[in-house]
Parts: sequence; structure tokens; C-alpha cells
Amino acid sequence: MSAPRPSRRPRRPASPRSTPQPDTTGPMRLQRFLAAAGLGSRRHCEEYISAGRVTIDGEIVTELGTQVDPGQQAVAFDGERLRLEHKQYFALNKPVGFLCTHSDPRGRRNVTELFPAKGARLFAVGRLDEMSEGLLIVTNDGDLGNKLAHPRYRIDRTYLVQVAGHPERSVLQELERGMYFPEGKFQAQSVRPVKKQGKSTFLEIRLREGRNREIRRMLARIGHKVMKLQRVGFGPVRLGKLQPGEYRELRPAEVNALRELVQKTSAPRTKPSPGPRRRKVKSTNRRQNAK
Repeated sequence: MSAPRPSRRPRRPASPRSTPQPDTTGPMRLQRFLAAAGLGSRRHCEEYISAGRVTIDGEIVTELGTQVDPGQQAVAFDGERLRLEHKQYFALNKPVGFLCTHSDPRGRRNVTELFPAKGARLFAVGRLDEMSEGLLIVTNDGDLGNKLAHPRYRIDRTYLVQVAGHPERSVLQELERGMYFPEGKFQAQSVRPVKKQGKSTFLEIRLREGRNREIRRMLARIGHKVMKLQRVGFGPVRLGKLQPGEYRELRPAEVNALRELVQKTSAPRTKPSPGPRRRKVKSTNRRQNAK
């Protein structure tokens, strides 16, 4: 297998005003500040707090939900002072052979190594396994990134998958009906044959969760080995013509669309108004006692 292509020079980043920024002014929860500073998802930030790795004005803080005012107080992680960073959002075509995790004991390469030093702690939203390729959202916005990756928000993920053989439509419908694994039910939103190529078939598969090797395991269950797996869509963002190892900055409209997706899911459901109460009117025709 050939080595992944180095990323070509990315497009000129948009100016700070062109990319919508989340409101991070005034007092806020400590874990929200850490996520906004690019330390990762709120869950990871909560773990850092509980482990005693975060200080406010030099004092170790371990209580989740502690309020901090970034404009008035100094927050540090492992002794390094944190500052709110300008949020950056990228679409990356992940090459085969790269990991999405922050560290690897075997020393394998991480997708963030494809980006030049930008003064920001970038991380991948969700994951693609080492042998998969395609679209990844890479950002330093821990708050939005955590929501986009969380199963609760059910963001559409679209994949182009090459499988061995020519599966019948009735077999593919098993993926749409769902099947059970130790982690629970795996289910595709839709499966569509795209084309046949020799002894293989290309399928478009759409999921709303990104479980570990979900597509590979479901297809193996129905007897069709995955030959190539490429993510081509994540919510409103498309891979387009990006080559392996290349990336581009998300357009403001794409960032807004991603935010709207998680805001719709976060919005509380309102119960319909029961309407005005009916007053019970007592009858004026009373039964008179016989004399």
C-alpha cells in the first residue's frame, strides 16, 4: 500500500470574523472553559478536573461545575496557563494508516499531524479506524465537537463502501432492520447499491451513530468482506474533491448548519397546551323533596 500523500497547501484560512464563534464571555463552568480552550470534549475535561490537573489562580480544583471567569482568573492545565483560542473548523480527508486518538502506545501517526502548527489544540470529531479513510471534522471547539460525536445527536454519517461479492437487496435489508452485537443494536439508516465493479459492489451506507467498526462488523455478519471504506459525508459537510491527506477550512454556513443540528436536538420538547379548562356548571333544576 502506498504511503499517504502529504497534504497540499491548504486554502487561506478565513478571517476570524468570517467564522462564527461561540459565546465564551463572562463566568462559565470550568469544564466548558477547558473545552473552549481546546483541551477536548467536556467529558475528557471533567476527567482532567477530577484528576486534579486543573488549577484556578494556582489552587487545584476537583469539583465539577466550578464557575470561572476567564477575564478575571487564571486557569492552568498541568501547570500551563490556558487561554481561549479562536475556534477553527476543518474538513480532512483522512488517509489509511492514521489514527484519530490523541496518543498511541505503538507510535502510529495521528491525523492532527497532517496540520501545521497553528497554535491550537486540534482534535478529530468522532473516529474512523486505521484502515478506513475519508471525511473527518477536525477542530479545537471541544463543546461543539463533543456534541457532534455524541450518539444522542444522531448526526448523519454517509459512507461509500466497496464489498466483496454482489449482495442481494434482501440481504442488505438486514442492515436496515438492524442486528445485535454485545454493545447493543447496530442499524443502518439506509443502504443503497451504487455500482458493481468486477467481483465487488459499491454501497452507500448511512448511519446515525459511529460505533467501533460498525459497518465492517455488520457486513461481515451477512458474509460480505469490506474491501474499502470511505466516509463521504458528515451532516451537511461533504468530502468533495479533497485528496487523502488534504484539508480545507469549513465555510461559515457549514459551521452554522452543524450548530443548528445539535441545537435542534438540545431544544426541550414543549407539551401542547391543554387549552382552557371547562367550568363545571351546577344544574339549577334541583330535585325537590316530596312533602
